Amino acid sequence: MLLSEFDFPFDPALVADRPVEPRDHARLLAVSRLSGACAHHRIADLPGLLRPGDLLVVNDTKVLPVRVSGRKRPGGGKVEVIFVQDVGDHTWEVLMKGGGKVGQVIDLDADAHCTVLETGPSKILVGMTTSKPIRALFETIGHMPLPPYIKRAPEQADLEWYQTCFAREEGSIAAPTAGLHFTEGLIADLGGRGIRIATVTLHVGPATFRPVKTPRIEDHDMLPERMEVSSGTAEKIMRTKAEGGRIVAVGTTVVRTLETASDEKGAIAPYDGEATLYITPGYRFRMVDAML
Repeated sequence: MLLSEFDFPFDPALVADRPVEPRDHARLLAVSRLSGACAHHRIADLPGLLRPGDLLVVNDTKVLPVRVSGRKRPGGGKVEVIFVQDVGDHTWEVLMKGGGKVGQVIDLDADAHCTVLETGPSKILVGMTTSKPIRALFETIGHMPLPPYIKRAPEQADLEWYQTCFAREEGSIAAPTAGLHFTEGLIADLGGRGIRIATVTLHVGPATFRPVKTPRIEDHDMLPERMEVSSGTAEKIMRTKAEGGRIVAVGTTVVRTLETASDEKGAIAPYDGEATLYITPGYRFRMVDAML
């Protein structure tokens, strides 16, 4: 299938760079899989669109403020670094905006700098030198890694709004955006309707930021992302299926997680590893019945 088949006219001015308040007043387009009919709602209407006995599965990953601005030595050229994951021995995989050859030193603040150790088409590694714990460094000078389609500069308020109310497990460089629309009030309304919630973890990584550039989508190299499905969540899912309820995935990260951990018979088991699945048109879903 050609990438060009996914093109459509779109006004960039329609991209929101800040959330609606309250969050669950965001617009929701409901599409029937049977008839294709469309209906306009708001996220707050979700309890009435689902059925008692359905199970909502959300991603509980937490975004860290890992977007850090630095200056190259010796010229002082500006570099933007997003710290993806700690790979051990004071070495981090990063995304880097502004370039950097092997050996390039980048000053992050008065007490911290990194040195480019390795560059490649899918990975950049840097060695960290800092007098403080890396998490403390992020909290001091880091910003939230907003997605590329949000063009404005980072703000202090991003630390709060660019995080879902389910966020527990640190490790993402982007929020699972479908979960951003939930509020405590909406969660209570869902529970009152007999709709349960379970959590999985998928730490959003470079796979989400990396655009598809190949003419054929099948030729795109989808990078892996770290994920986990607990035994408690696996049990809730199988019980819901046995009782005739639907599995409703909140966002594509949850879809990738559940489909990775499921077998061809539609069963799911605890899983702790990498999600390598690449879902394209024609894929036969084994676990997910609906997606928000």
